[in-house]
Amino acid sequence: MPTTTRTAVSVRQLRSGDERNFVYVLVDGPSREAMVIDCGGEVDPILSVVKEEGLEVRFAVATHHHSDHTATIWQLSQLLDAKIVAFKGSPLVHDVSVVDREILHVGATAVKVLHTPGHTEDSICLYDGRNLFSGDTVLIGSCGRTDMPGGSARKMYRSIQTVILRLPGGTMVYPGHETYEVASRTLSEEMKQNPALSAKSYAEYLRRCKGDYTRP
Repeated sequence: MPTTTRTAVSVRQLRSGDERNFVYVLVDGPSREAMVIDCGGEVDPILSVVKEEGLEVRFAVATHHHSDHTATIWQLSQLLDAKIVAFKGSPLVHDVSVVDREILHVGATAVKVLHTPGHTEDSICLYDGRNLFSGDTVLIGSCGRTDMPGGSARKMYRSIQTVILRLPGGTMVYPGHETYEVASRTLSEEMKQNPALSAKSYAEYLRRCKGDYTRP
């Protein structure tokens, strides 16, 4: 179970389901409060982490409404007494609606909501000052597909350019799916090796990502 740690925050990265999803448990060390980011199709791995580490889960956050990220979110919410969080207007039934740049507090840890439409209209990333939980917006070596209902390559490119690439290069990117030989890496590494992030124009982005289920 890969773990990234800094002074008060740690990240548990769990694999879940048949679509190689990643689920995350973000833990505020001193308070032992936590946030689950996406839930995939299994609750038992999440419950095991929560029990073993004595965590109090405040939020179950959906980076977007697709079922491979949310299939068990209500079950998880009920078992852990956690509030379901989704972007305002999301078709996912939820307890707490958030908007761009809103802050969610887990203990003393502030987690910023970043609205990043492109994969879906309700897509968000979560940023705690060092770690970016990118859902299906940025994957390692690529980006999320835009050929499904609610998808837009133009919005994806805009989200990458105006949101993702404005974060510090040392930001650790944690994606929503396992798509590469590494499970996470820094934004600066993605900027060098990810064709979706290194494209200098929308036309170049379309050329580079043509095979990645991209729809203009």
